[in-house]
Amino acid sequence: MKKPLIIGVMALCLISPAIFAQKVDLEYNTKIKAHTTDSRFLPASVLNVVDHPTIPSPLKHFGEIIGAPGVMHNTTEIYGYYQLLAEKSPHLQIKQVETSEEGRPIYVVIIGNDDSMNKLDVYKNQLKRLADPRITSAEEAETILESAKPVYYLNGGMHSTEMGSPEMLMELTYRLVTSEEKSIKQIRDNVIVLINPVSEPDGRDKLVDWYYRYTKARTDWDDGFPRSAPYWGKYVFHDNNRDGLQVSQAITKGIFSIFYEWHPTVMLDLHESVPLLYISTGTGPYNEQVDPVTIGEWQVMANHDITTLATQGMPGAFTWAFYDGWWPGYGIWVANNHNSNGRFYETFGNAGANTYMRDLSNQKYAGDPATTREWYRPDPPTERVYWSARNNVNYMQAGVLASLTYAAQNGEQLLRNFYQKGVNSIRKGKEDSPKAFVIPTQQKDPTMAAYLVNQLRVQAIEVHQADSGEYVILLDQPYRNLAVTLLTEQKYPKEAKFPPYDDIAWTLGYLYGVEVEQKDSIAYEISSLKKVESELKYEGEISGSGNSYFIHYQAQNTVLPALYWIKEQSKNAEIRVIKSEFIIGQDTLNIGSMMIKGISSSQAVELGKKFGIDLIRSSSTPNNDHTHLVQLPKVAIYHTWFNTQDEGWSRYTFEQRGIPYTSIDKDDLKAGNLKSKFDVILVPRSRGTAADFIHGIDSRFGPMPYTKTAQFPSHGFPDSSPDITGGPGFMGIENLKQFIEAGGVVITLDNSTVMVAETGITRDLKPYAASGLFHPGSVVTVKAKKSDHPILYGFPETFSIFKGNGPLYQVDLAKRDMMLLQYGTKPLKDEEPYTGEIMGMEKTESKKEEKAAAGKEPPYVRSGMVRNEQTIIGQGSIFNVPVGKGRIIAFTFDPLHRFLNHHDAPLVWNTLINWDDLGD
Repeated sequence: MKKPLIIGVMALCLISPAIFAQKVDLEYNTKIKAHTTDSRFLPASVLNVVDHPTIPSPLKHFGEIIGAPGVMHNTTEIYGYYQLLAEKSPHLQIKQVETSEEGRPIYVVIIGNDDSMNKLDVYKNQLKRLADPRITSAEEAETILESAKPVYYLNGGMHSTEMGSPEMLMELTYRLVTSEEKSIKQIRDNVIVLINPVSEPDGRDKLVDWYYRYTKARTDWDDGFPRSAPYWGKYVFHDNNRDGLQVSQAITKGIFSIFYEWHPTVMLDLHESVPLLYISTGTGPYNEQVDPVTIGEWQVMANHDITTLATQGMPGAFTWAFYDGWWPGYGIWVANNHNSNGRFYETFGNAGANTYMRDLSNQKYAGDPATTREWYRPDPPTERVYWSARNNVNYMQAGVLASLTYAAQNGEQLLRNFYQKGVNSIRKGKEDSPKAFVIPTQQKDPTMAAYLVNQLRVQAIEVHQADSGEYVILLDQPYRNLAVTLLTEQKYPKEAKFPPYDDIAWTLGYLYGVEVEQKDSIAYEISSLKKVESELKYEGEISGSGNSYFIHYQAQNTVLPALYWIKEQSKNAEIRVIKSEFIIGQDTLNIGSMMIKGISSSQAVELGKKFGIDLIRSSSTPNNDHTHLVQLPKVAIYHTWFNTQDEGWSRYTFEQRGIPYTSIDKDDLKAGNLKSKFDVILVPRSRGTAADFIHGIDSRFGPMPYTKTAQFPSHGFPDSSPDITGGPGFMGIENLKQFIEAGGVVITLDNSTVMVAETGITRDLKPYAASGLFHPGSVVTVKAKKSDHPILYGFPETFSIFKGNGPLYQVDLAKRDMMLLQYGTKPLKDEEPYTGEIMGMEKTESKKEEKAAAGKEPPYVRSGMVRNEQTIIGQGSIFNVPVGKGRIIAFTFDPLHRFLNHHDAPLVWNTLINWDDLGD
């Protein structure tokens, strides 16, 4: 009797353990139920976490389940868990892809079955071949499709206050590598899953420290306490998801690196902002260059996910009524821009692991209350929900599992679509217009032309160079649609029912100040074009002879940093701005051009190469009376503690350009004596009212230190304060005024003009309410009121700038000379000459004013859309306001917007170069 038993046991040992039901971790599942506040928020798909004998669950590793009240994990803990899983499971690898600005690693986690993990390079190569139909015929594609697997990328932790996804992804990963449940095994067998656990690690650690330092103790969601640390990344806050065109931050570089290595079929970005789960499709209008196949995939996958959640009885899932689908610069749009499928979720987060009563009664999306039943939201939530971190994890994980299941069951179709979108793009490049774009050799700023080529290549757009020097973008290439959207004007429909979600124009030629020509036919011998294979760098040339060097100034972005470099190299160097046209041989130098003395020929050569500036040598020099001696300023960049978003972009721009500055805050204003330390203070755009600029974060919450400590090591960077509540106060504002009166210059950008115009520093700037004006970020026409003013050096009389919605100001007619630049080309009504009868004066025969035959006036909107534009035309875009011995240079737009509108930035650089020569 014993022998057959032994044989039977041995036989059982040879059978795959998948046949047997796995042991469920009862403690884990009990805790999931306990931390979920309503059974309707508990889908079956997130239960049955297994108790694996060798691979530790989050409960075994951390001592608590994911979503437990009061528990948040920093990046060291998160990465440590993934590294442990990689050691314990053959189904997981972890690889570093980037390093953050503060030195933290950014990882990608790869998950698949044994076949996938053993043949990762094979599957990557298959997707690489499907990505380019020029190297893969339709027949070859069919062969690849027989064995290829879709790659599904999950992005966590982009927005640092949205703290749930880095938590949820750990539990999801454990589930994917341990569970033998049918649907999970189907995912693991048929999909290669990529996970970026914390795409913004610097912000994650700051927010985890913030949670334990401050918000964990809060019991009321609506108590007004700041839910976020003042900084996320070193430079960028929420705009880290607006960097997809610039690719300037480590978070974006990491995402792009993963995309180009793997060509994921689907990318899903996990966010938290709306109740209870939004699955992206958007209200439209959709970006006109997105392939219709992608748009169809958005709808199908969203409806699949909603249906899957509905079958599990989960209320509050919806689609359509949030976001539009127009702006191509979100991080995850690397997928939509490159023939894949980019999607996102918005679940309902509490900025931590507390449980709060949340009031939804005032929330509306696309005009509808968040709690009403609509065609796009079949099962709405109630007006109030008692919401926990575990609820958030449940919704996010259930949605992701639904979407991964769709990919597992429809992988071949998704891959076929991916290939077809490349085919469509190439066909349109051959058959539609334009056929190509050309970047001519003659540019006012050759360094920006090289930068444009480099940025196109960052987007994997192929660029060639002709024998004659110009750069050619042929459009019969897989990413033709992206090239077209980046290099043509945007025409956002005025009749769009809902306001756009973000900027609506991004034409790179305008934003960079580079001439780009559209070509409906190709005038080159294709074989003669040479593909650009490496980063371009324009190196300036030196012509002429003599002991002085001249820069023909055309508002080049590299001139100001070059001047600082000259002073570093030679303190005795003399730099002068020429205040009238100056002729050297065959060259006529613009007003604002520069003469440099006291540098060696080797320094001049290095200057030209380093900064891409052409130099002219001559012994002929202008009269000093027609020049201005450049005294480079000591610059401060001011930041508030309640909004650091755009201040970070300004700091980043200064550092990228090589312009020295000092960062200051409210305490510096309160300390006073500013003129002894600085010549110019830049106040970047910041949201807020005059009261916000004066009083800052509500002092009832203070003291609120933002300092590095042993317990909170991520705090205190990039700036620190013993108490971030309160603002500069009335004394600080008075000290800022005294700085200007003593000869200092304050530059205010966009909304920060409130800080000087509505706090008493000047009474000359008065708010102007433009009736019905709607001005989302667009490229528009401006006209110089004083073409010879130093701030406008290098710019023509009429040009374009980028402007979004923001406050406008005006000055009285008697002070209209303070207006340097206006919106549009037509004057204000009170500036038009009077042509009627004047009683008390002898009537004279009126003369018809002769209009200069200057051609048709350019339209106000060059790219984008503005409603009721007539209400802004003629209004001021830059003001030069005297205060004592100093000046306020007030911009009503942001010339340092997101490291994008480089063409506009020299308006700030001109202010710095000429800070002590801005007016009498």
